[in-house]
Amino acid sequence: MRVWGIALLLFAAGAGAAEAPGAVERQRIGLVLSGGGARGLTHIGVLKVLERERIPVDLIAGTSMGAIIGGLYASGMDAASLERELLQLDWAQVFASRVDRQHLSLRRKEEDFAFSDAVELGARNGELRAPQGTVSSRGLEVLLRRLTLPVREHTHFDRLPTPFRAVATDMETGEALVMDEGDLALALRASMSVPGVFAPIEREDRLLGDGGLVNNLPVDVVRRMGAQRVIAVNVGTPLSGRAALGSLLGLTTQMINILTEQNVKRSLATLWDEDVLISPGLGELSSADFERAAEFIRIGEASTEALLAELRPLALSPADYARWRQARSRSEPPSPRLAALRFEGSEITRPERWLPVLASQAGAAFDAAKAVRDTRLLAASGDYARVDFRLEPGPAGDTLVFDLEDKPWGPHYFKIGLDLATDSEGLGSFNLRLTHNRHWLNRLGAEWRNQLAIGRSPRLFSEWYQPLSSQAGTGSDWFGSAWGELLLRRVRLFDEQGTEYAQLRRRAFATGVDLGKPFGRMGELRIGPWQEATRWTRLLGELSAPAPALRQLQHLYGVRAQARVDQLDEANFPREGWRLVMSGVLGHQTGVDERAHRLELEATQARSWGPDTLNLHARLARTEPVPGIPGGPYALGGFLQLSGLRSEQLSGNALLLLRAGWYRRLPEAPVLTRGWFLGGSLEAGNTWLAPRDLSLRGLRWGASAYLGADTGIGPLYLALGRAGDGATSLYLFLGRP
Repeated sequence: MRVWGIALLLFAAGAGAAEAPGAVERQRIGLVLSGGGARGLTHIGVLKVLERERIPVDLIAGTSMGAIIGGLYASGMDAASLERELLQLDWAQVFASRVDRQHLSLRRKEEDFAFSDAVELGARNGELRAPQGTVSSRGLEVLLRRLTLPVREHTHFDRLPTPFRAVATDMETGEALVMDEGDLALALRASMSVPGVFAPIEREDRLLGDGGLVNNLPVDVVRRMGAQRVIAVNVGTPLSGRAALGSLLGLTTQMINILTEQNVKRSLATLWDEDVLISPGLGELSSADFERAAEFIRIGEASTEALLAELRPLALSPADYARWRQARSRSEPPSPRLAALRFEGSEITRPERWLPVLASQAGAAFDAAKAVRDTRLLAASGDYARVDFRLEPGPAGDTLVFDLEDKPWGPHYFKIGLDLATDSEGLGSFNLRLTHNRHWLNRLGAEWRNQLAIGRSPRLFSEWYQPLSSQAGTGSDWFGSAWGELLLRRVRLFDEQGTEYAQLRRRAFATGVDLGKPFGRMGELRIGPWQEATRWTRLLGELSAPAPALRQLQHLYGVRAQARVDQLDEANFPREGWRLVMSGVLGHQTGVDERAHRLELEATQARSWGPDTLNLHARLARTEPVPGIPGGPYALGGFLQLSGLRSEQLSGNALLLLRAGWYRRLPEAPVLTRGWFLGGSLEAGNTWLAPRDLSLRGLRWGASAYLGADTGIGPLYLALGRAGDGATSLYLFLGRP
């Protein structure tokens, strides 16, 4: 995994020194930890050697990642605990823009199949806005909160097991801010507010950004704390050569590194002869290589061991070091009983609706793991830019407070989706999609969703979604939905030799009113009256037989029932989970005497073994035919839809598609992708004009081999397809086939 977004700007710093408890006549040693994002993990290796050599750290000052490592060490964690905690992390999830997909509500999940989740824009007061950071800080904040809970009562950092300072930048004045009191977890997060990556933090009416902009190696800070000897660790990212400056990204990164290097040089000039400077050789390891934490730690150890001749004079005797270490150890306070739960910060939403489904409850003992799960549930709603928790002491017991920050770029949210396709015959298609969501239109949390597609398959959709209860996750959390959809689709007609002889256009307008019930995070059921009006027109070519229904309005109406379940871990290249969508209509159709019905079913199952994934997919659909029309609303042909055939070569009123796919995730994911995949598929299916002819006999075959990438704007494929009749096609495809 490569956390590419963080590679733009991530850097870090820190360090300090502190007087060891019980030390009387020795010099006070301060540790300064300089950083560079993931390169700051090197500090753990430094700390491991200092502990092994019995060298005490009396004071610590740090910036950005250096502040995080230094602050956690100052809170009483030892190097082994830090190593264990950070090596077991899934860094992709720590820096994920949202929680795991399985934890999202179905309304948030279903957008993944048409729209990119990489970029969400917003509008407020008529102004278009964008998020302040490209990466969510939720995972980092929850991690820091959990690890600093044992020292939550120490509001001044001098009272920590090791006195500590964190450095941030006041983004309004450009001045350095040295934080010595307050919420430790929030201070560490503020120090690592990397511009353009993490949103700045508001603390005491000041907007704080990454301290590396002004003081990435705070030697002066640890001096003012009283350090007489300084151990400084500089792991900042060096300046790039000209070859890396050929893009806006490269120039922006270089600009940040120039600012950092300049203030680091000033700090290095203040070191005394008796101080120790550790500059690990990290080579090409970058600020984004969090998944290589073990390598950073080993390099930190080796670099520190190379300077043992300078460090060993600072060591204590075994007995003195044992007393020093015992004095700085931290004890886990007993879990308090929660007197109440409270939400703060949100001005738009009503988070109290989630109280029935929170794992933490008033009257029960506080459990950090439950509080973490609760923050995940709140974040999964998609309403908040930040979700954090804290314990607030009170006379009747502690109150668990959830600090929420409404997305500052809302309450109107926009996402885009894009489909681009071409094949070896020169046929191409284009679709641009835009979705607009307006959340919390009333106190029950109503949503208004609008979706627009322009290009080969124009579409307009609008829905008003109205929860009917103020409490989520209860037996009464029903919802109502009123929606309308306009679809324009070009139907291509081919003869048995695969030659296109005509094109029709199908215009459909559907509306419905549903009553529904969600079932947890898995899915939902809904039922209600439904109608669809369609009109067929001829665009090109001549039909082989008269079609009196052309240009006539056809009307299908009745009751629609729908069930949707989605437990896939990813929408584009899922590795685990399943998805099922079933929809049925029972009613009447103009021109048909018998009762009409429509049935649509789609199922996907993914299972992985190591880097390999088996993906099984099935689709079944049937509807009433329009008399005389030699085509229907369902089509097959093209990549993964009977590969090798021409796009939408088969059309009818009934469809069956069975597909078995395999893909392997390649070990290295280049920048701007979430992964590269090598895969293939075997497909069987067909379409029928008369639904009664649908059967397993007469299925057509197709197969494909492809190289795919999960990009920020959708899946990208370069594929070769071959049909059972020998037809072969090469595809370049961006979007979902």
